[in-house]
Amino acid sequence: MAVHEESPADAKQDAMEELQSIRQSIDNIDAALIHLLAERFKFTQGVGRLKAQHGLPPADPAREFLQIQRLRGLAEEARLDPAFAEKFLNFIIAEVIHHHEKIAGDTSGVSKAGDPGDPAGSA
Repeated sequence: MAVHEESPADAKQDAMEELQSIRQSIDNIDAALIHLLAERFKFTQGVGRLKAQHGLPPADPAREFLQIQRLRGLAEEARLDPAFAEKFLNFIIAEVIHHHEKIAGDTSGVSKAGDPGDPAGSA
């Protein structure tokens, strides 16, 4: 009795099915990341409004430094390149500071916080 061998066409089909499954998982993670970033930015918008209302500077270098160090440590624990994690966080921090500067310069954004028509209030 001959051992059943998988044909190259069957092996390729199996590989394509596994590839599709892995890609679906990646797509799910990407969607979760977008939703997490949206939630994070909702909170940072609130921080920006609070800073603007109280005349605080948009950037907080000491806090940013501590956050970068903390997240580099988390990246190392998760076996993620800490340099990549730092670049990613620096990108997010720069965007947050940009939002804070915009909020600070837009007095209507401060007074209308939470207004559904206000991009700062909905982000």
